[in-house]
Parts: sequence; structure tokens; C-alpha cells
Amino acid sequence: MYTDIDRAKVTDEEYRKLEKLEEYIEGLGTLAVGFSGGVDSSFLLVVAHNVLGEGAIAVTNSDASIPGRELKEAREFCRERGIRQIECSVNPLTVEEYRHNSADRCYFCKRGIFTEIKKVAGENGIEYVAEGSNMDDLGDYRPGLKAVSELSVKSPLREAGLKKQEIRNISKAMGLPTWSKPAYACLASRFVYGEEITEEKLRMIDRAEQYLIGKGFMEERVRLHGNVARIEVPERDIVRLASDDIRRAVYEEFRKIGFMFVAIDMKGYRTGSMNETLNL
Repeated sequence: MYTDIDRAKVTDEEYRKLEKLEEYIEGLGTLAVGFSGGVDSSFLLVVAHNVLGEGAIAVTNSDASIPGRELKEAREFCRERGIRQIECSVNPLTVEEYRHNSADRCYFCKRGIFTEIKKVAGENGIEYVAEGSNMDDLGDYRPGLKAVSELSVKSPLREAGLKKQEIRNISKAMGLPTWSKPAYACLASRFVYGEEITEEKLRMIDRAEQYLIGKGFMEERVRLHGNVARIEVPERDIVRLASDDIRRAVYEEFRKIGFMFVAIDMKGYRTGSMNETLNL
């Protein structure tokens, strides 16, 4: 076992899957992890670094769809652990299918990003590239996984049979601060399908979500429907968001940002809500 872990805090099944993950990574020899700073890629990166040492690197893409706070946290995570991080910049807005926000937008985005990550890996003597999807991702609409398969990008967490909650549990036992981090998706996922994605709109959403975080809403999404901002927060936070003082402050700030109308989603926060508009 390469990974330092509090054995008492994980189940036998979780421990077995961690061992399987380590064995799989060890067999690769060298690995570049597509690293976003989220729960899954952070866990994968640390385990890879534990197993392979300098043979494991992090490659992070930076573009307008990635909030600045996420990039900052990703850099700090690697620096604190002595993990080599390389940043690349692939602008998906140059791809028409992405910019027009077709239902398979993620396919074109992932294809461009991981093509670049594979190039970076090769330039640094790294043979394999990996991404952080887990078993739960197979149950959602994930066109980006098609690009992962086409490019022969490895998915070690799925190879080990790891689910999201297991990754959180093991991360906590490892002492990783990301174990309780809210789920994250790129800002492009906030657009209703067919809504053109622009850098200006991405910046608007980033500012709006950062404002909500500053108000204490740590799980939130600002979905864009034309000139309407639809806010999702967990059901337990809807009443607080709708309270007069916060409601007025949020409305005024969102108008300053550039939204014409501001609405609260009465169903509450859930990942992938834009996929509800698709006939899958």
C-alpha cells in the first residue's frame, strides 16, 4: 500500500478498491492526470503521485469556462503536495459545435482538451493520460466519455470500480481537503442547449456564482436562459435565498452583472439539470 490512510475510516470494500487502483496505476508506469481540482481528479492525482512519484504529473486546462477560484485551488493543491503541474490552454470557443452549445458539446470540448494533454504528456516523457470519471458517471448523459474512449485516455477510478461516495470516504481517510468539496462542472454546463456560449456570458456566470458563494451558498448553480438567471441552491437554502435582504441584494448584483431577470428554481439544486431538456 503506497497511500497513507486511516484504515479504520474505510470499509474493507473501499480499501480493496484503493489497492486495485494502486495496482492499476503501478502497471502504467508513468501517468499524466487531467487535473481540475475536483474531488475525483484530486484523489486520482494524489494516489498516482503516491505510487509513481515524479512519474505522475498534473495537467490542468485553463480557459474562460473554468472559474478562477477553481484554478487557484488546483495550483495550491499541487504546490502543497510537491506535485508537478503543467497548465495548458485550449479554448473550446474556437469550435463551432461547442460555441453553439449542441447536446454533444462536451464531446468536442473533451476531445480538444485531452488531445492537448496527450501532447503535453508526450513532451514530458509520460506514456499514459488519465481522467477522473467514476462509476456513477456512467449513469448520466456524458458525451465527453466518448472522446475519452476515442483518444485511449485511461479511467483508473472506473477500472477500480470506485463510486463517488467511496472516493469521498477514502479521500477523507487520506486527509484530503477535497473530500467534502461540492460537485463541480465547467461553466458551459450552465447554458441551456442551443444558447450560444460566449466568453462574456461565461464571465457573467462566474461572477454571479462567486457572489452567491460569498453569501454562504456553497452548493449553487446559476443557469442561463437567454437574459434570465435561474438560481439553484439545495432545498434547505431556498428559504434563506428568498429572504428579503438576500433576495434584494442578489437581484441588484445580478442586474449589475448583466442579467435582465433573476429567478429561483423551486426544485432546488441538482447536477445536470440542463439535461432534463433533452429527450434521451
